[in-house]
Amino acid sequence: GRPGEPYTNEAVGAENYGTLAYIMESPLEKGVIWTGSDDGLVQLTRDGGATWKNVTPKGLEECLINSIEVSPFDKATAYIATTRYKFNDHRPGLYKTTDYGANWTKIDNGIPADSFTRVVREDDVRKDLLFAGTERGVYISWDGGKNWSPFQLNLPNTPITDLRVHQGNLIAATSGRAFWVLDDLSVLRQYKAGANGPSIYQPTGAYLTNSGSELDDTDEDFDGTNRFRGVNPASGIVLYYNLPELKKMDNISLEIRDAEGNLVRTFSSKPDKSYRRWDGGPDSQPTLSKNKGLNRFVWDLRYPTAVGVPGVYIEASFAGHKAIPGKYSVTLIFGEQKVTANAEILANPMYPTTAAQYKEYSQTMSAMEAELNSMHKMVNDLYDKQKRLEAVLNSLPDDAKSKAVKTEGEALLTKMKTWDNDMVQRKSKAYDDVENYPNKFTADYMFLINQTESDIPRINQPNLDLLKEMNAKWATLKARGIELLEKDIPAMNKKLWDAGKGAVWE
Repeated sequence: GRPGEPYTNEAVGAENYGTLAYIMESPLEKGVIWTGSDDGLVQLTRDGGATWKNVTPKGLEECLINSIEVSPFDKATAYIATTRYKFNDHRPGLYKTTDYGANWTKIDNGIPADSFTRVVREDDVRKDLLFAGTERGVYISWDGGKNWSPFQLNLPNTPITDLRVHQGNLIAATSGRAFWVLDDLSVLRQYKAGANGPSIYQPTGAYLTNSGSELDDTDEDFDGTNRFRGVNPASGIVLYYNLPELKKMDNISLEIRDAEGNLVRTFSSKPDKSYRRWDGGPDSQPTLSKNKGLNRFVWDLRYPTAVGVPGVYIEASFAGHKAIPGKYSVTLIFGEQKVTANAEILANPMYPTTAAQYKEYSQTMSAMEAELNSMHKMVNDLYDKQKRLEAVLNSLPDDAKSKAVKTEGEALLTKMKTWDNDMVQRKSKAYDDVENYPNKFTADYMFLINQTESDIPRINQPNLDLLKEMNAKWATLKARGIELLEKDIPAMNKKLWDAGKGAVWE
């Protein structure tokens, strides 16, 4: 006979029925294969194709079996998504069997009557967590399909043609609106309805990378999309926490500790009122949101930001180094309540760094950062005392009684200014001012820190050689600073006291 008959005498075959539209081999059992056809039949073999059984749901109208999903948790459980839109019937058609197709249940309660269904998938970690792709977006079920609710988030209202759960993410294929990825299903996998008190979700491990993303920030206006490019997943550890309604004065904090219990970083919902911004200074610390319900915060994996010298412009990064691969704990603190989650930084498989090298790197970076903080705290302390001494000397009368102490005070002032000038360059105020006003010691020390934090975390011998030189210079400068603080300034203080001017410094 002619090709295509009795339906059509065209040889093209596009209108022919009886075509297998979907074939699903069971990931749990060898030789178990499900098929769905474009005329609404579901067939099953359990012996590698030697014999087949028609397991079509009883009473199923003619339709397209658009997708089949075998449950990752139960070899006898499967789901099908059917469509009848070519019959101008836009109702959803999702079905579930728990006995290899002997019995089927329709599972589309909550999906609107005009949102026909193309695909249903089950999460591979949380049993009964289902995702459905419909003509009008994504739907989610927490109870194996008994009830569904919309799960659009920032996804455009568009037909979803396929879904896949892969490596902890949900990937969606849309009709005309690109591929979309919902990163990190860990929150959905841990979600419990009705939780009231403060709680924190176990975060997904983060690889140590040098990537960046708009999702690294906690910007409530950012909707996860970029008009001109795709958006990378966040490059730190993404922390989700749940809060009850808090009073305006209530504050929360986060403590991050390493496997030995050493404090790595703290964050707070209370902004640092002492922080002030200046060009060439450290960035402000991110604050925790404290909204009722679910909150999101990304730890950038870094240790605390270094102390700056107000008004001093240094073309360098004040950011602490990134923590090394290993286990960490994250504790959310609200009043007397504490809840803790475990976090993990994963080693980048492309880095050649060994565990010993990571440890040496972190110890060296931490030591340098601690020394830089000591330097800048000493600079700030002595600069404050310098300004106070200046004010006191200016207030002294021009009488014989004050002359001697004024002369000695001015000599000390010169000594303090000379030390300060060796430590920091206060004339630089903008980019490239360094051409006219050379960097001083702490800037050079910061450049060493920044250069030691290479893309691949490990310490090179030239860095250690230079650090030895810099530490020797710092030992001399530090000794001069300590002499000012512990000897010269107390002596000056006593003379001012004896001169009847009171104690300038406690």
